[in-house]
Amino acid sequence: SNAYALGLTQFQGFWIPSPRVPTSSIISFQKYFQALDDDIIVASKPKAGTTWLKALVFTIVNRHSYTLSNTPLNSANPHQLIPFFEFKLYRKNPNPDLSKIPSPRLFSTHLPYQMLADSIKRSNCRIIYIIRNPFDIVVSLWHFFRFLDDSSVEDCFEMFCRGEEGYGPFWDHVLGYWNMSLEKPSKVLFLRYEELKEDPVAQTKRLAEFLGFPFSMAEKKTDLEVNKTGKMAKAILPNNLFFRSGKVVDYVNYLTPAAVKRFNNILEEKLSGSGLIFK
Repeated sequence: SNAYALGLTQFQGFWIPSPRVPTSSIISFQKYFQALDDDIIVASKPKAGTTWLKALVFTIVNRHSYTLSNTPLNSANPHQLIPFFEFKLYRKNPNPDLSKIPSPRLFSTHLPYQMLADSIKRSNCRIIYIIRNPFDIVVSLWHFFRFLDDSSVEDCFEMFCRGEEGYGPFWDHVLGYWNMSLEKPSKVLFLRYEELKEDPVAQTKRLAEFLGFPFSMAEKKTDLEVNKTGKMAKAILPNNLFFRSGKVVDYVNYLTPAAVKRFNNILEEKLSGSGLIFK
């Protein structure tokens, strides 16, 4: 399988990009991380809108502490403000001291729900999972990787069809969070990249309510005054939040109708009975 050639390791039922994420760091995270009830975790598949969601979450939670001119987002990347468990926190140190992080603590992960530390599953901490149409993820990944190797968009697509991409299979990753969002809607919020792109104001409000940082009447009034033009979201969110050009349904320019049909059939079979669909 060419998954090994790409540096993927089969671990606990998923393909992990082990050169970047040693399995030892996942084991340390699972063993030592102690979740607090007010922790907030941003979870995603790579290339599903992670950076954008991190910037949104950081802004919502900290909007009363900073103005647009002094927000840390002006100088720090969202990945520095909301660190990854597996790349960052547990990579160098098997049991880092996280007690100094002010509450609510913000973390992120690309790991599937199935692989999260038990303390997360037992606690009342909140998880926001963002997902994107898998065809657009394939194209975005290919753009990302073609600087590193010469694999074609078809190669990337074939990996997805086999479920042999980083943190794949796609369907198992997505179902883990989807099922939990149905079972415990106050714990897991299932967010679609396309909905965020289409109506950032409504989705930002939904996100703020879920996180326990709802917008006040005054903030909502601002929104009404501009007739839902999206200015409110832009007013509370620094401009660099809208930095991703991430197009929706860009994949039609890269993948043949036959390829799309084939993967749709795989998805229908894998997701059947779950109620989860990708348009």
